[in-house]
Amino acid sequence: MRQNVLMIEEIGNGQCLIDEREKVAAAWAAKIMGLDQVNLQPVSGDASFRRYFRFKTPDRSIILMDAPPEKENSRPFIDIAGRLSSTGLNSPDIIHFDLVQGFGLLEDFGDTLYRDLINEDSVDQLFPELFDVLNNMASRVEPRGLPRYDADFLGQELDLFSNWYLDIHRKRPLQGHEKKLWESTCQLLVDSALSQPQVFVHRDFHSSNLLQTTSGPGIIDFQDGVLGPLNYDFISLIWDRYIAWPRKRLENWMIEVHSLMPVNCSRDEWVRRCDWMGLQRNLKIVGIFARLKYRDDKEGYIEMIPRFYQYLLDVVPRYPEFGEFHQLLESAKCAP
Repeated sequence: MRQNVLMIEEIGNGQCLIDEREKVAAAWAAKIMGLDQVNLQPVSGDASFRRYFRFKTPDRSIILMDAPPEKENSRPFIDIAGRLSSTGLNSPDIIHFDLVQGFGLLEDFGDTLYRDLINEDSVDQLFPELFDVLNNMASRVEPRGLPRYDADFLGQELDLFSNWYLDIHRKRPLQGHEKKLWESTCQLLVDSALSQPQVFVHRDFHSSNLLQTTSGPGIIDFQDGVLGPLNYDFISLIWDRYIAWPRKRLENWMIEVHSLMPVNCSRDEWVRRCDWMGLQRNLKIVGIFARLKYRDDKEGYIEMIPRFYQYLLDVVPRYPEFGEFHQLLESAKCAP
């Protein structure tokens, strides 16, 4: 069983100017590793304020996480890393973490993202091992003490669509009867989510947060994990931002996972729950991408809205409960 090595510092004031953080991080990493200096190479950023760098030591490569403490709370990352590794799941070992400064040294999983591996020819070979990871997370990771993906949480996420996509991006606030329609639609989706077994949920389980390693699929970006609906991570994987799958394939995977995971309903009901969970998540994503543009000045995400909006339009006509909502979606769609 793999064990994370947790060495957590909580000393010093840890404050520095934002344009000096990389220099401070490099000096900190060199000191921790007993080196004269390290050469940080940017790896990636994400939709949060975290950044990642790579540097080499004489015997290995290491990832430095930069998570400014005034912007990011890294305690959940450390906590969930331990929960994952204690069950044998492949999360990066934590070599050292300074919570006050917001710097961490992590095992380097390399650059082989499943995003770059999954295609129409390879998916049937790659998805089964990811389904096994999903089953292990749901069945074995201890969720006690994590935030609950409850009705308020789910509803707040849905409101991102109305507040940021409709109101701000489309300049089309809900009017009159549409407000009640929106509320009733949200209630249907929330009730469906809460009717499922509640398990550990990664909340961002997709091909950009999974790396192929010699120890199996490597899981990253798990710090937002919660206690929530069984199928949330599964639908995050199959409704991907980089490739849209035919409906038949989606349903085949739903049926496959129905027989694998601890599902408490019939096959037909499971398909419905997956579709409705997908609606909740994809409405949230459309809202988040709009918010990233207008609140955070991150333009690139807005270009991905049409794919996720089409996911919504593909699902709602399948269920008579969403007849009027389908009309609203059609009236509110647009190019970015």
